[in-house]
Amino acid sequence: MIPLFRQLVLPEWRHHPWRLAVAVLSVALGVALAFSVQLINRSALDEFANAARAAAGEPDVSLRSPAQGALEDAWFERVALSPLVQAASPVLEIDAAALDAAGQRLSLKLLGVDALRVAPLGAALMPVPMKGSSLTAVLEPDAVFLNAAALQRLHLSPGDTLTLQWGLQKLPLRIQGTVTAGGAPLAVMDLSAAQTRFASGKLSRVDIRLTGGADARALRQALQLPDGLQLAEPQAAAQKVSDLSRAYRVNLTVLALVALFVGGFLVFSVLALSVAQRTPQLALLGVLGLSAHQRRGLVLAESAAIGALGSVLGLALGTALAAGALRWLAGDLGGGYFPGIAPRLQFSGPAALVFGALGMVAALAGGWWPARLAQQMAPAQAIKGLGGSVPAAPAWRAPALLALGGLMALAPPVAGLPLPAYVSVALLLLGGITCVPAAVALLLARLQPRSALPLLAVQRARHEQHAASVAMAGVVSSLALAVALTVMVASFRNGVAQWLDAVLPADLYVRSGTQGQGDTAFLPPEFVTAAARVQGVARADGLRVRPLQLDPARPTVSLVARPLADASRDLPMLGRPLPPQGTLPAVYVSEAMVDLYGARPGTTLKLPLGGAQPVQVQVLGVWRDYARQFGAVAMELRDYRRLTGDARVNDLALWLAPDASADAVQERLRALSPEAGLLEFALPAQIRGISLGIFDRSFAVTYYLQAVAIGIGLFGIAASFSAQVMARRREFGLLAHLGFTRRQVVAVVGGEGAAWTAAGALVGLGLGLLVSVVLVKVVNPQSFHWTMELLLPWSRLGALCAAVVAAGTLTAAFSARAAAGRDAVLAVKEDW
Repeated sequence: MIPLFRQLVLPEWRHHPWRLAVAVLSVALGVALAFSVQLINRSALDEFANAARAAAGEPDVSLRSPAQGALEDAWFERVALSPLVQAASPVLEIDAAALDAAGQRLSLKLLGVDALRVAPLGAALMPVPMKGSSLTAVLEPDAVFLNAAALQRLHLSPGDTLTLQWGLQKLPLRIQGTVTAGGAPLAVMDLSAAQTRFASGKLSRVDIRLTGGADARALRQALQLPDGLQLAEPQAAAQKVSDLSRAYRVNLTVLALVALFVGGFLVFSVLALSVAQRTPQLALLGVLGLSAHQRRGLVLAESAAIGALGSVLGLALGTALAAGALRWLAGDLGGGYFPGIAPRLQFSGPAALVFGALGMVAALAGGWWPARLAQQMAPAQAIKGLGGSVPAAPAWRAPALLALGGLMALAPPVAGLPLPAYVSVALLLLGGITCVPAAVALLLARLQPRSALPLLAVQRARHEQHAASVAMAGVVSSLALAVALTVMVASFRNGVAQWLDAVLPADLYVRSGTQGQGDTAFLPPEFVTAAARVQGVARADGLRVRPLQLDPARPTVSLVARPLADASRDLPMLGRPLPPQGTLPAVYVSEAMVDLYGARPGTTLKLPLGGAQPVQVQVLGVWRDYARQFGAVAMELRDYRRLTGDARVNDLALWLAPDASADAVQERLRALSPEAGLLEFALPAQIRGISLGIFDRSFAVTYYLQAVAIGIGLFGIAASFSAQVMARRREFGLLAHLGFTRRQVVAVVGGEGAAWTAAGALVGLGLGLLVSVVLVKVVNPQSFHWTMELLLPWSRLGALCAAVVAAGTLTAAFSARAAAGRDAVLAVKEDW
């Protein structure tokens, strides 16, 4: 086999290097995209998990309250005195906002620790005083110790002043040293000082090291812990970080593998063309004794070589792409799951083997059909140019694949991921490709042209309609994926735009911090009261958002406290809410709460709001929320304040008087703040534009994939028709002897291309719409737990199909030009 490969395949590669380069590049791009996504997410996930472990220390278990910073100080004494506990360390976690020299905010995790107890359980959190400081500097009330990431991001050094935001004021702290904890920006200060400034008498957790033979279950029983308190293992934090971005990572990887899937069709087209060109050689070798299995093995060896070259190049390119993305995008990839970290590239050998193997599989799958044609070749006929026709697929195959694809779309997710839906998409694509001959027959059924050229083109297209599956496979798959992605993105963007219109009813919005800074960056009650009385303000509504840990094994959900005079008007509700019943506080949940916690209307929830016992509430309705993937609970602001005593707000929505100027109102509000630079203002149109801009950047990869898919499909048309016209040179020569000009022969092939491409476009459009339904109605809800309405942008879809038909027709005609020349006339002499 190796001598045959060297004598037949390598000369072909040398004579057509660009064709080989395109096939190798198609595999390389698919492998590179998928492998780079894997490396980026693995590196970011490991870095984020390391940061979480550094902040959590190295305990056996941690005692936590579901509400952050709501664990009573007395629990530390009970834990420390237990005979099952070897060591215990109290910790207070604060999500703070730090200000750099330019006044820009930076999210900073601030930990209050007991310096006398933290070392055995979290050595990386032990404050290290700077040179010249006293050993008691760790106990000073305004002393703080920063890790390397915080010092670098804030451009500070030990001895400088760290400025934190507290409400609408600045809180200066002295940097007295460092901590060795890695990961995201982190600061450590004395626990007593942190409690005095931020949360008197409260803790976030107690880190525990158990005595030999003790376990978490025994400790829970010994401490008689109430249901609201949780004993969590350190691995749970890392697992929650992984779960937080798992659906995003998997969907991004599958989207990247789309390029590899379509690349397999390009390998198919290249090898089909190569086999057609080498048909005389293969036929002669078959006459001389080369078996059918050896011919198939030769073509499969060529496809494997293309896959190997593409995989190696793709792994190298993917590593370079991952390194660049980690440097410039910090591993975020638009998902927002890994804020504040700058991970280093972590190469994975097992992942390289997996994605390299996927590249080989894609190339071998693309080479299977050409290899089968080479195997089924009749050497005696092929050596005379009488190539066999493409065998027809069984009539049951197309409906069976489509039906099976539909059934898989109805299957539930596996391990929380829409894996059956991905299988459904693949089955629908394969079934659609098998439908192309029927679509050609249906399209040409009523065409009865009277002139010679159209009649010849139509009859030829009818006679070879089963070859259309081979020629149109790339077009159908690429157009279907392009249509599906177009519909999915348009539907999602339209849904987000409508949702923004519903959740941004006010004229002006004010805030003093962003997500992850809510413990120190907030609007104090006195400012909210004064803002409501400012000239030009007709109405002012506050919004308080805070995380709640309903399930230790899942990411936190968001509690959204806001005025809800009429939930149907104030929230984008899905259906009519239930009327209030009984005395339980009413809440309205997002779709994710229904999927993850079964919080359907009429049921009850227990919310850990920071008191001794969770608060039982009644679910009255479900609303649509595209901002919080793992669930949100909306509650009347007055009920929240009554239950918690927390009067702070994160955002303030202002309705202006009819004759008021937004700029004038902003100036009056700045005059109310002791630090005017800590206030941020935004108009609804600005928030809407920024949000949709982020959306467009996040989905930019889909536009790239659409362009790649269509390009590969059109190249597949060119390669397929090139292969066919080479096999039909004697037919064209006969037509020339009968008086057909070269232009007329090209017109015949162009007509065939138009018929086949039109049929492929119709199938691709219909198939793309089916796939888009699966993506919008199945993949999206199962992955992210929110729904959207299907939007069909007919103008874009029509333009896309028309462009494919026009390009396919021109491509087919161009492919026929070379085969309709003098060589075709001379080819007839071979039969004389």
